[in-house]
Amino acid sequence: MDIHLLVDNLTNPALLFFVLGLFATQVQSDLEIPENSSKFISLYLLFAIGFKGGHELAHSQMDMSIFWAVFFGIFLAIIVPIYTFYILRIRFNVENAGAIAASYGSVSAVTFITAVSFLEMEGVSFGGHMVAVMALMEAPSIIVGVLFIRLYSNGQKSAEEMRQVIKHALTNGSVMLILGSLLIGFIASDKQAEGIAPFTTDIFKGFLAVFLLDMGISSGRKISDFLSKGWFAVLFAILIPILNGVVIAVISGYFIESTGDRLLLSILAASASYIAVPAAMRMAAPGANPSLYLPMALAVTFPFNITLGMPLYLYVIQIGVYG
Repeated sequence: MDIHLLVDNLTNPALLFFVLGLFATQVQSDLEIPENSSKFISLYLLFAIGFKGGHELAHSQMDMSIFWAVFFGIFLAIIVPIYTFYILRIRFNVENAGAIAASYGSVSAVTFITAVSFLEMEGVSFGGHMVAVMALMEAPSIIVGVLFIRLYSNGQKSAEEMRQVIKHALTNGSVMLILGSLLIGFIASDKQAEGIAPFTTDIFKGFLAVFLLDMGISSGRKISDFLSKGWFAVLFAILIPILNGVVIAVISGYFIESTGDRLLLSILAASASYIAVPAAMRMAAPGANPSLYLPMALAVTFPFNITLGMPLYLYVIQIGVYG
């Protein structure tokens, strides 16, 4: 691996703020980001990335690579929760296996946003349509996870309960905001987009750094209890993302030329949801243990992807491009 990619990523200020959050919890500091502020920042990040992606999409030439990216995204959101469910059933009950599988089939918007920042730092271009791919990957995995829980569980859920879960997956706030911002950015003219550029572009990295600080604090608070549950979950939370990310980094090269698009697709395949899926599973699978599937995604997979995962997947892609 090109060592400068790893060094650049590990010395990225946004990532270092994440490390600061982790460190603060370990020394029992009272450092924290107010909950309302944290929610606002997460909404801002989704809004900004969606708007910029939509505006870039408006200037993109529609070709087969866009079709393949969308196809791969939706396919992954369906197939990943299916195969991971059977792996997870080795150690976990039906509801926990279904909830974790849905998390790893879905995506982490913050991981995606961090990857966008990483590509910009490395000077690698990417298509605005990748924002749409991210948004389209949220709902299918939740639906598959819930269907598997229903299929293998003794207690059947009513049709009305299933409709509510599916509706929640499709109208989840993060999905609505990212798709809505994408559409607005697509419609906006260059002059209109430039008018709000100080908000959507200039302060983006600063807000990302503060949000990752908050993510570091949240991860640090959850990781100790999680590690006490055993090594199977820890290994799963690292090995499955590596498998998904590396496989897509290789396979995507046969259909997609853009290095940036391939990396974003790889990081989407490797990421795990810790916002949309837990919210859905709270209603769909109340018997699933949030202290299991939430720390797996937030305290293990997320840190791995933003530190070592992104340089690894980019290295695999570049081997194929230049080697």
